[in-house]
Amino acid sequence: MGEEARPTRGHSERSSPRNTLIFASATHVWSDLFFAISVPLLPLIQADPELLLSYTQVGALRSVFSGASAALQVPFGYLAEGMGEFWLLIGGNIWVAAGLVGMAAASTYLMLLAATLAGGLGGGTQHPLATSMVSRAYDERGRSTAVGTVNFAGDLGKLAAPALALLLAARYGWRGTLRVIGIAGLAFMSLSMLARRAIHSGRRAVSASPSKAGGMGTANLRAFAALSGVGFLDSGARSAALTFLPFIMKGKGMDDDQVFVMLLFLLSGGAAGKFVCGWLDDRYGSLTLIWGTKGITALLLGVSLAAPSYAMAPLTLALGIGLNGTSSVLYSTVAAFIPAGRRATGYGYYYTATEVGGTIAPIFYGRVADLFGLGRAMLTMAAVTACILPASLTLRAPLAASARERASSADIQ
Repeated sequence: MGEEARPTRGHSERSSPRNTLIFASATHVWSDLFFAISVPLLPLIQADPELLLSYTQVGALRSVFSGASAALQVPFGYLAEGMGEFWLLIGGNIWVAAGLVGMAAASTYLMLLAATLAGGLGGGTQHPLATSMVSRAYDERGRSTAVGTVNFAGDLGKLAAPALALLLAARYGWRGTLRVIGIAGLAFMSLSMLARRAIHSGRRAVSASPSKAGGMGTANLRAFAALSGVGFLDSGARSAALTFLPFIMKGKGMDDDQVFVMLLFLLSGGAAGKFVCGWLDDRYGSLTLIWGTKGITALLLGVSLAAPSYAMAPLTLALGIGLNGTSSVLYSTVAAFIPAGRRATGYGYYYTATEVGGTIAPIFYGRVADLFGLGRAMLTMAAVTACILPASLTLRAPLAASARERASSADIQ
């Protein structure tokens, strides 16, 4: 066996993947917290007498922060192939945390926008590199469960953001809240540097296993392109549903507090779906999970129009599972088509495709809603989501070939 299977000195072979999973999950909690903390603070930022922002300016802040994180995912992937993911993950999260501190110090809108853009760029390290290092650490067994766990961890940061904003903003305001979260993140990332020797990752692991570091074949390249298309549609469905479901709820006569509770159900179901579907993928296969989750999603998007308000709680919980559960399956499937040594770059391309889908979809469905009504926009969303089912069938043969290759490799070892 290659060198990457050997334990790091002072750590058992078994503990190395576990430590990698813990590290990647912890950084994902912080990364998603960094990007989610600004959302509940936007009303306070808008009302700041030094800024007095319009709704368009507020929207631009959110779009720039989230959109900037996609800009450098592919370049960071190429860098990781040479130097490993660990230091880039640490550095990227330090970059974003410092950006929050810079946002807190901004005295004009242009300074705030510039700090938001600069800080957001560092977020391009988290998703592709954390998924890459975990998929490689668990390449032989339990890959989908591990990837699903990392995916789930990010939702913990998202769920923590509103509570932390509520607690901190009451005392410190929006600037103090960003400053506290940023400094706390800087401290955590600095301490995480001490864990380097315990983490199974990096250049050494890739270079030590030439058979897993090679290029992609034509069949795998086509499969990866098809998978990225499925991920594009999946991310679009998720982003658009989160954008327009609150309007559907308001149309049923639900007040703001009720809508907030329903969104908590949606996010909680999504977090559970990410973890559970990763675990199920290791046992029942990717296509089964894709069809199950996206079939449920397409159905419930349509049902949400006719469902009474009292039925929205179980509906949003189930819909959250369907909307988010697919992502863990797709993230793990990327590793089936990308050699271990190229995964950082492969995940960079994949996550960029999903970010584009998540950015375009709300604009597209918003236009459909303006022209034909919100109900027809939701039905269109359901129909497009259902298209994922036949599209995913293009992955059947490549997945079967990948499974045979892994089984053959295991027999040889």
